[in-house]
Amino acid sequence: MGKLDGRIAIVTGASRGIGEEIAKLFASEGARIVCAARTLNEGDHKMLTGSLAGTVAQIEKSGGKAVAVAVDVSRVEECERLVTAAERAFGVADILVNNAALTYYKNIIDYNPKHWAKAFEVNVHAPFNLSRLVLPGMLRIGRGSIVNISSGSAIGPGRTPFVGARPVQGGTMYGATKAALERFTQGLAQEVHANGLSVTALSPSQTVATPGTVYHKLMASMDDPRGEPMSYMARAALLLASEPASKVNGRVTYSQQILGEYGLIENPKGRGVETKGSGYSQI
Repeated sequence: MGKLDGRIAIVTGASRGIGEEIAKLFASEGARIVCAARTLNEGDHKMLTGSLAGTVAQIEKSGGKAVAVAVDVSRVEECERLVTAAERAFGVADILVNNAALTYYKNIIDYNPKHWAKAFEVNVHAPFNLSRLVLPGMLRIGRGSIVNISSGSAIGPGRTPFVGARPVQGGTMYGATKAALERFTQGLAQEVHANGLSVTALSPSQTVATPGTVYHKLMASMDDPRGEPMSYMARAALLLASEPASKVNGRVTYSQQILGEYGLIENPKGRGVETKGSGYSQI
């Protein structure tokens, strides 16, 4: 038996990277997966490889069940269409993984206000809208897990002086959205506590080599030895989605921290292990 037998999961940003890895692992554990992103077919994205069609094909090849829904989660009506499509395909979604994210890595002085707004729409507003839309079904069936994918960028640089600090790389906006997502996570967790649902946030302990991080030059290549394996994020997300709410609800954590805590990896490193992580991870 799989850990997610009988469950239905919506995974955003499932065309590549961490979202694709989560979708495939959840499917291997028995969940039916609704894969959501903007890139339906290979080549649709001008700069990054990966597609929903490719993710679904891999899941089905391994014996799993999945459908692709091409959506722009920055738009409320598209979030509504996604949840409706999930219900039509499989039924009430009792797992939501808010993984889709957008950033431009520009310093504030150079930021286009439209890009700033768009990033908040994808990184903060979409998790709100999708959570709002799946919660009625979760409450009706009496179970549900929402996993919000955060980032080490939520950890601010602290206060002056910045002597010896690394050069600013344009991460202010992205960090602000992820800090907001972590606060949203714990607030919503408190709201649904009495209903037995769980809402959690998960970040990589170390930078993960994905098409996105390679494109933004955070990793040298997909084989960069400095990178954390994508499987760590997927395994940690699985843990958060499958553990009882009483154990994980409101948790803001890091991949290697929680995998090490549960004895699932040896010698964990990085954020949450060697450093404390964000303020929300301490609450």
